[in-house]
Amino acid sequence: MDFVERTLFRALIASALDAREPGCWRPAVDVYREVDGWLCKFDLAGVRGEDVDVQAIGRRLRVTGVRRDRTLQAGREPYSMEISYHTFERSVELPCDLQDCRVECSFDAGMLLVTIQETRP
Repeated sequence: MDFVERTLFRALIASALDAREPGCWRPAVDVYREVDGWLCKFDLAGVRGEDVDVQAIGRRLRVTGVRRDRTLQAGREPYSMEISYHTFERSVELPCDLQDCRVECSFDAGMLLVTIQETRP
């Protein structure tokens, strides 16, 4: 395991151990190393783009928002609920300063794709 892989592994473990507020769920995230940066793919099924906030601070990428149950209506009572509806938060620490990177976001089939392109001096 090289330095970058060790750093990423430690960051993922540390973020998994972070305490979260009650009712807050943590979406799954896959992190890919690319030739000129990173791709972080967050599982946000059922979340609208306008309900998501992405922040890049230092080496930390932070995604927050809310997933709403849009099927609730008069005359419909929940019988069994397994999907988390509430606020969410997920942070990933990367081995680069995100202030020096170009960060772009897009949604694809329920996944938030955050592309981070490192700039070279």
